[in-house]
Formats: sequence, structure tokens, C-alpha cells
Amino acid sequence: MAEEISYAEFERVDIRVGTIIEASPFPEARKPAYKLVIDFGPDIGIKKSSAQITVHYTPESLIGRQVLGVVNFPPRQIGPVRSEVLTLGFEDENGAIVLTAVEQPVPNGRKMM
Repeated sequence: MAEEISYAEFERVDIRVGTIIEASPFPEARKPAYKLVIDFGPDIGIKKSSAQITVHYTPESLIGRQVLGVVNFPPRQIGPVRSEVLTLGFEDENGAIVLTAVEQPVPNGRKMM
């Protein structure tokens, strides 16, 4: 069972929707990954991320895809890339990551409710 947290603690996690505008291979990463540039709208702006999503996606298939990301974690240095958001996904039955997405298009930067 997952560790319980309060609703107030959950509310502190700022999860927003953004559109991937650039995706490229990240050969310097320890595990296969892509470098992503994600547009989170005018209030949050353009943010960089890295994601280990190479099994199910190509860089070309990611452009224009809306994804969810945590935008209020501190940036992490991952090799030469400063990851500014945590792009969210789930492991499939083999441990490969499947991106979390919205069912219908919504404006970039909208907060998960």
C-alpha cells in the first residue's frame, strides 16, 4: 500500500499540462533517454526535461504531444542537461515508460485538478 499523505501535501505538487515542442536523443544519459522542450503556456513558459521514454516513442512522434509534468520541483542536473520539470508516466509490464497524457486537448499550463 502507498504511504498516505494529506490532501494539503498533494496540493503542493504543481502538475501542469504542456506540449512538447522539441525532442532529441540524449546520448550522454546513462540510460536511453530523450531531451525534451515543453511549452507550459505563458505563466510557466518553456521548460526542459529529460525522459527515459525511448521504447515507445521516437523524437518525431513526441512533437505536438501534450504531457503532464511537475513544474515545482527544483531543477536537476542530468549530465549536460538541466531538467526543469518531471515529465510523468507509468511503467508498462516490461518496465518501459508510457507517458501520462490528457484525453482531450487543453490549454498549455492548465493545472491538474
